[in-house]
Amino acid sequence: MRRVLIALFFLIVCGVQTGAQTSPPPSAIAATKTQQDAKPAYLDTSLPIDQRVNDLVSRMTLEEKVSQMQDNAPAIQRLGVPAYNWWNEALHGVARAGHATVFPQAIGLAATWDTDLMHRVADVISTEARAKYNDALAHGNTARYFGLTFWSPNINIFRDPRWGRGQETYGEDSFLTARMGVAFVTGLQGDDPRYLKTVSTPKHYAVHSGPEPSRHAFDVPVSLHDLADTYTPAFRATIVEAHADSVMCAYNSVLGEPACANEMLFGKLRRDWGFNGYVVSDCGAVSDIYQFHSFAPDVRHAAADAVKAGTDLSCGSEYRALTAAVNDQLVSEAEIDAAVKRLFTARFRLGMFDPPEMTPWSKLTLADNDTPEHRALGLQVARESIVLLKNEHGTLPFGPSVKTIAVVGPNADSVNVLLGNYNGTPSHYTTLLEGIRRRFSGAKILYAMGSPVTEMDTVPVSGSALRIGGLGSWPGLSAEFFNNPTLSGESVFRRVDPQVDFDWDGGPPAPGIRGTNFSVRWSGELVAQVEGDYVLGGSADDGFRLFLEGERIVDDWSNHGERIRTTTVHLIAGHSYQIAFEYYQAEGGSAARLIWSPPGLAAQAVEFARQADAVVAVVGITPQLEGEEMQTSAPGFSGGDRTSLDLPRPQQEMLKALAATGKPLVVVLTGGSALAVNWSQEHAAAILDVWYPGEEGGTALAEVLAGDYNPAGRLPVTFYTGVSQLPPFEDYSMANRTYRYFAGTPLYPFGFGLSYSNFGYSNARVNREEISADGAVNVSVDVKNAGKIAGDEVVQLYISHPGVLGAPIQALEGFTHIHLAPGEQKSVSFTLRDRQLSVVDEAGKTRIVPGTVDVWIGGGQPVARSGQTPPPGVKIQFRITGESILPD
Repeated sequence: MRRVLIALFFLIVCGVQTGAQTSPPPSAIAATKTQQDAKPAYLDTSLPIDQRVNDLVSRMTLEEKVSQMQDNAPAIQRLGVPAYNWWNEALHGVARAGHATVFPQAIGLAATWDTDLMHRVADVISTEARAKYNDALAHGNTARYFGLTFWSPNINIFRDPRWGRGQETYGEDSFLTARMGVAFVTGLQGDDPRYLKTVSTPKHYAVHSGPEPSRHAFDVPVSLHDLADTYTPAFRATIVEAHADSVMCAYNSVLGEPACANEMLFGKLRRDWGFNGYVVSDCGAVSDIYQFHSFAPDVRHAAADAVKAGTDLSCGSEYRALTAAVNDQLVSEAEIDAAVKRLFTARFRLGMFDPPEMTPWSKLTLADNDTPEHRALGLQVARESIVLLKNEHGTLPFGPSVKTIAVVGPNADSVNVLLGNYNGTPSHYTTLLEGIRRRFSGAKILYAMGSPVTEMDTVPVSGSALRIGGLGSWPGLSAEFFNNPTLSGESVFRRVDPQVDFDWDGGPPAPGIRGTNFSVRWSGELVAQVEGDYVLGGSADDGFRLFLEGERIVDDWSNHGERIRTTTVHLIAGHSYQIAFEYYQAEGGSAARLIWSPPGLAAQAVEFARQADAVVAVVGITPQLEGEEMQTSAPGFSGGDRTSLDLPRPQQEMLKALAATGKPLVVVLTGGSALAVNWSQEHAAAILDVWYPGEEGGTALAEVLAGDYNPAGRLPVTFYTGVSQLPPFEDYSMANRTYRYFAGTPLYPFGFGLSYSNFGYSNARVNREEISADGAVNVSVDVKNAGKIAGDEVVQLYISHPGVLGAPIQALEGFTHIHLAPGEQKSVSFTLRDRQLSVVDEAGKTRIVPGTVDVWIGGGQPVARSGQTPPPGVKIQFRITGESILPD
């Protein structure tokens, strides 16, 4: 009976391997193993995990151990160890693994200032991850993006709004980042006492925030003060409090040593913070050690240096050199063993070597993925992430007198501005335009693109210009997906896509379609609203071709990275043209976009504005302009980063033309960073920031415009008036950076956000006016909704240490998200102790110092934005006596 159970266990665990990792039938492996050893210790679930791991690793050869230290780890057939791919993404939903619930981008999650909500989001993500993993295991799928080890969250500090990857973070503040990071990590990993639901990997450790073009080679000569005060507290919190089981080390060097071979950083991690999990390199970072940092002479030395420092897993193939490095005595086999044991400890804690019925999530199926309840949560998060930046004369919410709305802007009908980067593929989504159309179904909605995103841009062809066939037919194009690159045979999956605007990044594009060697045909009709000459074409990675009225007008049917090919065609307004866009993907990335640049965009937008009672202009930046190591050349953008904080010129000119009509102008901003919308602040009637709001962003925006939802989002970053207020991008000193050290007047401060309600603060109090260095103080305040409608308030607590060297101007040390009915009052309390009361000295030591502590509790910082009064709030003081040094 025992042999049967062991055979069944290996059948489930090993699955059927695919590709180069094909294994013998798992039952045969189990039978062979059973003959050799009736009950190997590593299969005995009654034993402690460390004993089981030690037993398994002791049975491996050096070559087998080294093979497990690479992200694409092959099966070890003789031991029944299945293949495993460590690379998985879950920044704001399970990414690149087919349909999943897509929440707002991380910066939007941070704008909720709601840790409970963040925990719920991460729990849903891990549920969908387990469902996908279980299905993949049942089908022998060990491909990338279907595992349980997730390289999220990104908790780097968004020190400069020019960084293109700042959208992936929780903003500029170490305390907010730590609290949101802890909530996310605990939600991903679960609370089971025996098993991890998934593994969470905070990244990129450490001191990493651009510039993107030089990220592989630059060194950060960070001060010990800034390192301890700004750059590492969130990592410490996710390790010490949330017990993250993994960490990803960064590309750059810190104080002269590459992050993935940095003994000082690893000393903090393992010695000071007690981290016992595994460290994975960012992809290719081990190669950077010798290729760009010149820290090692070759790959053998680089791999050895990384392992000796503490990097257990390489994203890449560099660790193939470790066998030779051991033979050359550059690294010991004992050091290899330590790394491999940490990796297998994670796999055992995930339940990968136990009977499935022992893990709490083994019965989850794809029916538990992308559920209505999960999508409803996505909508709730999108609502809470929206920040109201201006609302002059109560322009919002729209009243019954608004019967015609002009919706304009290049991002109004874009799917990509919903998704951001490192995103999944939603099965349902609502663009900002579609959300307004649905909610204001009784009003007349006039839509015009108005401008391209930048002066160099084409844009995705809007769904409003596409239909599947015939007057009154569904908007969009019919899509046929094939599991071959030649559009041959019967299609495997069909659907209607509102736009052709996709970046699957190597993930499956549709149910039943693999992530490589597939093809798609989109077909239907193109109907232009304005007559004129159009630039029409496509952008794809790999080949594509475009047909109009049966004629092939663009042909780029070859393997290549993403690139654009266009032609010019003359289109008659209102005439339907038969259109087909064909695409194939071979290997690597996968992206397909049907694009154009229509004529007369601004004129049409202005004409619609004149006819409307109100104008909603959706402007900003897109994931095609800001992101990871990108090839961008538009003015204001470079390599994925930004050189300007201004709106791109065509959009700014469009806004001015719309405002000249005299109609109320509501500006809706998209993007993952701060925008210097100085002109809009002066001239627009209202401004909303929706970030990259996820699959239900359009619904959430429309609810805010209609007053169905009272906005409560708060900025997780400072909005500066322009680049002139910033130090050089390459300078990592925190002097004059972020709200904590910025001495100027921002356009909108960190923590800022308006509401349709008015909140008042009173009766601030402390439970003691003097505390010792090891004591705690309780600070309370009464908060009242003085408005006429219910709303959420984000109560924020900031402290300052007057006259203390090294202390920030002010620092967030507490926040909570509360709901108040009209006229309702609640008492809110915060307990401050330990690190919330500390400052960091020049030597990087965290201290409690004697003296007066100033406390502000309010709806934002106790500072005025440009031309405005501070938010409501109250001040109070207490004193600290004595002094102490806190552990590193």
